[in-house]
Amino acid sequence: MKDDERKGPRQLSPLAAKNAEFRALARQAPEAPGVYIMRDENNTIIYVGKAKILRNRLLSYFSGKKDIKTRHLVERVAHIEWVLAGSEYDALIMENNFIKEHSPRYNINLKDGKTYPSIRITAEEFPRVFRTRRIINDGSEYFGPFPSAEVIDTYLELIKRLFPLRRCTVMKKRESPCMYYHIGRCPGPCAGRISHEAYMERVQEVRKLLMGETDSLLADLRRKMEEAATAFKFEEAAQARDAIKAVEQFAGRTSVQDFDPEARDYLAWHSDGDLISLVVFQMRDGRLRGRDSFIAPLYSSEEEAIETFMMSYYSQERKPPARLYLKSKIPVRPLKRYFKAHYQVTPEFLIPDSSLHSASMQMAVQNAKEELIRRRREIGDMAALAELKSILDLETLPVRIEGFDIAHLAGKFTVASLVSFHNGIPDKKNYRYFKIKSLGGAIDDFASIREAVARRYTRLINEEAELPDLILIDGGAGQVSAAREILDELGLDCGLAGLAKKNEEIYLPDRIGPIVLPKDSPALRVLVAVRDETHRFATGLSKKLRTENLKFTVLEAVPGIGEKRAKKLLKIFGSLKEIAMADVERIADEAGISRETALMVKEKAGSSYGL
Repeated sequence: MKDDERKGPRQLSPLAAKNAEFRALARQAPEAPGVYIMRDENNTIIYVGKAKILRNRLLSYFSGKKDIKTRHLVERVAHIEWVLAGSEYDALIMENNFIKEHSPRYNINLKDGKTYPSIRITAEEFPRVFRTRRIINDGSEYFGPFPSAEVIDTYLELIKRLFPLRRCTVMKKRESPCMYYHIGRCPGPCAGRISHEAYMERVQEVRKLLMGETDSLLADLRRKMEEAATAFKFEEAAQARDAIKAVEQFAGRTSVQDFDPEARDYLAWHSDGDLISLVVFQMRDGRLRGRDSFIAPLYSSEEEAIETFMMSYYSQERKPPARLYLKSKIPVRPLKRYFKAHYQVTPEFLIPDSSLHSASMQMAVQNAKEELIRRRREIGDMAALAELKSILDLETLPVRIEGFDIAHLAGKFTVASLVSFHNGIPDKKNYRYFKIKSLGGAIDDFASIREAVARRYTRLINEEAELPDLILIDGGAGQVSAAREILDELGLDCGLAGLAKKNEEIYLPDRIGPIVLPKDSPALRVLVAVRDETHRFATGLSKKLRTENLKFTVLEAVPGIGEKRAKKLLKIFGSLKEIAMADVERIADEAGISRETALMVKEKAGSSYGL
């Protein structure tokens, strides 16, 4: 009897057994369009998808090698069911209805988006104006959302300065107004210092500013200035004049403007691993009137995710405009049919074909990328770390990664940077740097790595501090071997890898040849982020040291100024520019030198700035 027969049938792991079970189920699915529904062990719907051919789509989840995002979803599936549809379009409608009704965890959910602030003018007798993220249907007016906090702060500051309204949440009658009245930031309606009519005129001015009607606002202000001047109310005339100047400087500066009045939206997206970021820029009357941004899990193709998003984003209350600009081509025939049937609108789907539209789209794409980076920083990148653990065969999840890089200028100012990442995101409070002391002007990256690694981990061992799960060296096999020597001497078995810049090749100790990952690998994304951050940190520090050395060299070139006096002068004045701007007498007093030497110091410092 063979050994394999004596051992009996090979036992499958629980996950492999579940995959086999679902593969058998998927083979029973019809070769027809429809919607499939995935539930977890609590029978909660966690994902809904549509398919042109149900059997093929379901088999793709449980056959062959899957990326980590798909594995993450599959591991949580306990039950699968499907609903047949008459056509692929019917499946699209059905999928959209299921998603809206059940809000599955792994589908795009518009509630996951960041709510951008708007400016609210309240529906009170004496309205207030302020920033808000909540929309309340009480008759208040809302302006926005605004594309950045800087824009909304600029608006509010201008309103407070030029058209101040009341600040108190609850207005009570008072004999005398509060401090804001006395500093010119409130007109004092609580104490009867302004009539209701005059107050509402001011509200109308605010409204015009927020609506971008600056021409009308400027006309009103000029009229007020002339009337005040005619009535010899010179203080009021001066206030109107200052307001005119401020609005003229402000107009057009706080919003994107392109002088194309036709309504249109720009839809951009950026996916990375298991997440996709979607941004919509809403252009109305030639101005950016709003920006919506959403982050969602990505468990389908980008095309399907965009299609699902657009069906959820637009509604009777927010109908699609006449033109929709997309980052790249996707199938739009089902969307056109859907929008025409539900909203009686047939938008034109376009790809930017001019500098005007390309600029707007590029800005939207950049926003999508930045939003994804921001979310990664907030939540970490655990899926990528799990993949990294598997690829590098690490004993534990690389929650703490420390990276090293070396920078120098022809052997001078050699420094080693150390950066720390926690959960796949930078942990800047644990950044360190080392001025390399052992080279004596020689160029030796291997020796520099040895010194930096030895100093870092000798200290951590002595302090009994937390050690990293993975150490990443910026370099190839040689740099990894240099670090490995030190770790072996210290008796540490931390994970160790090198990342070479040329082809993003990963080098491991005791492995012949590098590992090359796909460019879209989440694991590679983390390693590249660590490597790039170490390089940025090292280069910036080396540049700073060169600049400081240059300052000393400039001052020490003056007879009578040595290293000690040069350091003293820079400590007192802060920079060569400040020394160049200082009085000769003060330089002489601070450094304890003659007036003639101080004059040479001042001239030398000034020449370095072209003064």
